[in-house]
Amino acid sequence: MKSQSSSAQQALAALGTRLREVRIDAGLTGRALAKRAGWHESKVSRIEYGRIQPSPEDIRTWCLCTGVPEHTAEFVASLRAVEGMFVEWRRMESTGLRRAQASVIPLWERTRNFHIYNPRLIPGPIQTRGYIAALLDGLRLRRGLIDDVEAAVQVRVDKQHVLGEGDHRFAIVLEESVLRFPIGGAEVMAGQLGHLLAVSSLPSVSLGIIPLGMDRSRTWPVEGFWMFDEKQVNVELVSGHLTITQPHELRLYKNIFRDLSGQAVFGREARAAITSAIDRLDRDRS
Repeated sequence: MKSQSSSAQQALAALGTRLREVRIDAGLTGRALAKRAGWHESKVSRIEYGRIQPSPEDIRTWCLCTGVPEHTAEFVASLRAVEGMFVEWRRMESTGLRRAQASVIPLWERTRNFHIYNPRLIPGPIQTRGYIAALLDGLRLRRGLIDDVEAAVQVRVDKQHVLGEGDHRFAIVLEESVLRFPIGGAEVMAGQLGHLLAVSSLPSVSLGIIPLGMDRSRTWPVEGFWMFDEKQVNVELVSGHLTITQPHELRLYKNIFRDLSGQAVFGREARAAITSAIDRLDRDRS
């Protein structure tokens, strides 16, 4: 299996269960199906219990051997859904960063309630052009991608129209340390922090900062994630992009966002934390 996410594992196991039901309805043992398909006899049980991921050709063979070729398209579609839960960066960015940035525009535009937590970076909707350029250029160099950074930056800037249009709402929680990471150098970071102050006053934005001195014994920093209308969570990993849709996992992320928000300061206190970071940056530059 390509992904270690529990969502993908459960989806693969569910597909295996459906395939097992088809085999049983056909009156075949696992050994009999394997013989018909020309497989090692252990392959059937490994597919049925989600231990290996079948190929589309495996599913076509399974459906033919069990007398239900009409189910092939349905089962292959389920397989594609499993594969889509985890997308490697090298595949997503194979033609450059601009396409990867543009790929999420429909999701952004149809989402009404965003819940975003980031322990490392200021998230895309409230980034400045300079901050975006620094991040994307770093990604390009690290991953050896073609240089379409300027076009990718423009796409990300254009996506920010959702901040002021329609009824989109953004609940954002950041660790205070994010304000201290000098992305793009001191001048770029100063502009970003000033922008953060401005967007924190927008009616569509709720910005929380978790102070550095907060006791994290019960709720410690976790991986950064985005929740879209409580229907989907996206997590950016070192190796790829994880999409989570299983209801019980969505509840976990909803609950952890609630707990992290409970540790954050908002409004005047959040702006004071940003102002403090700006003051510290000015002292370091002087």
